[in-house]
Order: sequence, then structure tokens, then C-alpha cells
Amino acid sequence: MKTSRRSAVDPFIVMDVMEAARAAEDAGRHIIHMEVGQPGTGAPRAATDALARAMNAGPLGYTVALGLPALRARIARMYGEWYNVDLDPARVVVTSGSSGGFILAFTALFDTGDRVAIGAPGYPSYRQILRALDLQAVDLPTAPQNRYQPVPADFADMDIAGLMVASPANPTGTMLDHAAMGALIEATHAKGASFISDEIYHGIEYEAKAVTALELTDEAYVINSFSKYFSMTGWRVGWMVVPPDHVRVVERLAQNMFICAPHAAQVAALAAMDCEDELQANMDVYRANRALMLDGLPAAGFTKIAPPDGAFYVYADVSDLTDDSRALAADILERAGVAVTPGLDFDPLRGHHTLRFSYARSTTDIAEGLNRLKAYMDAR
Repeated sequence: MKTSRRSAVDPFIVMDVMEAARAAEDAGRHIIHMEVGQPGTGAPRAATDALARAMNAGPLGYTVALGLPALRARIARMYGEWYNVDLDPARVVVTSGSSGGFILAFTALFDTGDRVAIGAPGYPSYRQILRALDLQAVDLPTAPQNRYQPVPADFADMDIAGLMVASPANPTGTMLDHAAMGALIEATHAKGASFISDEIYHGIEYEAKAVTALELTDEAYVINSFSKYFSMTGWRVGWMVVPPDHVRVVERLAQNMFICAPHAAQVAALAAMDCEDELQANMDVYRANRALMLDGLPAAGFTKIAPPDGAFYVYADVSDLTDDSRALAADILERAGVAVTPGLDFDPLRGHHTLRFSYARSTTDIAEGLNRLKAYMDAR
């Protein structure tokens, strides 16, 4: 059968790296995973306990499309606790992971052929979801002096229907402060364009608290997830905050596209939000891992790096080592047993000169991975 033009999206390269690492493990090798942005910990204990109780109490079926009212209320309360933002729970939409949020947001905001600006390097699935929806992703080649975040000058002369930003960003871990976020919002709105803020890594910050777009405007879509800070990647549950007059628009789409986010995941997510001690213990691991990476990568020979403000990645310029980051990543996996992600996933134009290293796993794994990377580089 014929396939659609819209289906011709690029592969998510990190998933291909994961598959190569899995094949190596099936062959009996021990692989250190620095490729995937997945916490090494599972869901908080109270989350799984809450789900067990709910399953014993009766069947879990559909919820309303916008999500469990108790979960929406708890998410809204979190904005008061974290950012001093008074948020109406009616504006919160529970989604099937942040990916479900992107699909809903792009569908609600844009028409076929609209141009949506995204920073490069940036999360690759933005570009591919936009393409699958017959929208046009416009890469903004961000500059090192701007810490690989977009600035208004990057799109000042462009005809765009929207701007997508991420802070903390994937793959760089850099963040926008109030002034930088405000400038982007103002410049976007001046064009009559929509502003979308990916805040999936909020909570994983090191020197300063991340800024939510909701501190500055109600006229934005904010997307978040339980995957990263709450350590619930496989549960596929996230949320979105939308302007008051967009709630019914998104609700109609969610009813038809997803029916609802998984009921079981919503139950667990609600309990996870009150597991601060366990979540902060995870943060202690990330802090220790970050310190190891910032010392160990330069010692291994990956010297062109910048400290991440948040998330759990280090983005390295390897232009002194290769013109083909995908081949370099494959060689590191083959010879060192360390899985890393080539930058082509994040920046199709310049990513052949970059690698992303994730430090989301255990400190023991990170230390071993750095030792292997140093041995690999010493042998080159």
C-alpha cells in the first residue's frame, strides 16, 4: 500500500543507538548507557503503592479527557509551590506523556503548512511531529554565546506562526532566565505567533530555579511531563497548561485523539507529586553525576563542553575529533561499550560535530563510563 508524504519523518537516532546497545547486550556485552535521557530510578515507591491500592479497589477505566480532577488540581497547586503562580486547575490538561502534549498543541495552534520555529540544537521529535502534521519546522541555528538558546534576532525577519522553546533544554541543559524568556514571548506575540514552552526538565536544576512561561504570560502553551523529575518515563503521562479560551479546543482534540491519558499512570502520578524526599534523593545523584562528568569528560579528551544549568546532559563539540558524529558514536559503542548520542539528532546542520552524553543513570555507571571513555580516547 501507498504511504503518506507526511509519514516520511526521519528516525529518532537515539532510539537507533538504544537498539544497537540492546543488540550488544544480547550478545553478552556490558554496555554503559549515556545515550538515553531516562532516569536510572523508577517511579517513587508511594506512586506504585497508590496504584496497587487503586487496582485492588476496582477496575481502572477511562477518565475524562482532560484528566483526573484531583491530579489537575495537584498540578495547579505545584505551580504555586514552585513558582508562586496562581493557576486555575481548569487550564491543566493531562496528556499521554509530553509527546501527546506536542501533538495536541501543534494541532490546536497551527494550520497545514504553517511555519513553526524551533531552536537548533533541540529535541528532534519537535521537527518530526511537525512534519507528520504537515507543518514546517524552521530551525533557528542558535549560537554558543547565547548558550544555544534562541534570541529574538534569530527570527526577527521570519514569517512564523509559532515559536517552540525548551528550558532546561535538550541536549544542552541550558536555561532561559526571566529576561530572556520575556524577550522571546514579547517578540513572538508581536508577530501574532503562538508561544510554546517545553518545561519537561523542570525540577532538575543545579544553580537556579527554572523559569516557567506562566510567570510571564497566560498566552502560552506550557508542556511538562512526569518522565524526568518524577522518574516515570514508561508510564506515559504528562500535562499541558493552556490559555483559558483554549481549554475546550484542546479537550475536543484529546477526546478524539487519545480519549484520555492512562488511568493507572494518572493515579501513580498524583501520588508521585508528594514524594519530595525520594525525588530530591534522585537529584543528589544527578548532582554527583554532573560533577563527575564536568571533570571526567575533559580528562578523557572531550574538552569543548559547557556546564549544564539543568536536565542531565552534557553537549560536547567534537569537531576536533571527527566530521561524522554518528560514526564516532558507533565506534565508541563498539570499542568502549559506551552508548552516546550523535548530535545529528538535535541539529541536522551542525550535529555532525557534536555528541550528547546523558548522566541520568547511577553514579557507578557514570564513573565506569568515564573510565571507558578515557581508555578509548587514549587508544585513538
